[in-house]
Amino acid sequence: MKFISVREFATKWNLSERTVRNYCATEKINGVFLTGKTWNIPEDANIPCKTKQKTFSNNILLNTLKVQKDMKMSGGIYHRTQIELTYNSNHIEGSKLTKDQTRYIFETNTIGITEKSINVDDIIETTNHFKCIDLIIDKAKSRLSESFIKELHYLLKSSTSDSRKDWFMVGEYKKLPNEVGGNETTIPENVANEIKELLSEYYSKKNKKIEDIIDFHYKFECIHPFQDGNGRVGRLLMFKECLANNIIPFIIDEDLKLFYYRGLQNWPNIKEYLLDTCLTAQDNYINTLRYFRIDLNA
Repeated sequence: MKFISVREFATKWNLSERTVRNYCATEKINGVFLTGKTWNIPEDANIPCKTKQKTFSNNILLNTLKVQKDMKMSGGIYHRTQIELTYNSNHIEGSKLTKDQTRYIFETNTIGITEKSINVDDIIETTNHFKCIDLIIDKAKSRLSESFIKELHYLLKSSTSDSRKDWFMVGEYKKLPNEVGGNETTIPENVANEIKELLSEYYSKKNKKIEDIIDFHYKFECIHPFQDGNGRVGRLLMFKECLANNIIPFIIDEDLKLFYYRGLQNWPNIKEYLLDTCLTAQDNYINTLRYFRIDLNA
């Protein structure tokens, strides 16, 4: 068998020499071998067939988040979403970590130098929340289920001090009654049935709108199925369902926190409070998408 050089193969097939070397290095051309630093290519070798890479989703934002996540890309919309969603959702629940500390943990997996003492649980729940966001991106297209909701809670609370308490059920529904904002929630023995009913009601709506996702969130928080971590799990589910239904997602930040609380309290009677808050948060996220030049109409 006769062999030709990279230059000859490139000329034959009207390719750049760099492309041909890449084909050789990745074994996309059969029968090639190296002599020193020189590639030897069978004279009768053909160029590799190019197959179009299948996109993860037709949702431009979801596809972009997935690609950047898999690439471990820094400085893009995935990076910004990880920091903003994690910082704000944890901060609502009392985390004392700053946004810069949250960013530092995400970027370096270390906390950095600080003059103040830091609650270890805040650090653990921050790193866990990053994993939760990866999960809702990877499984955004999957149907909501009890097992998925429990998986999110398990990821969020694993290795925290709560996970070492006998009565605290990580990844399982609560065993003790709890309340939120002074309001009673579903008693433990009724949680499983009420979550099943909520999921059934939610999936009876064929073309889901942002109002349906917010309504699900409100009812989920009323049930308060876990001993702790319900708010963060609930907000992660909202973000996921927005991605699943091609709705621009949103992040409740510090400026909107009190309006968010008021909206949840008043949702049964005045839906505009919470809806307007979420739409404002959505506008903020749209501005972030514009900064990163992500055109959802492309």
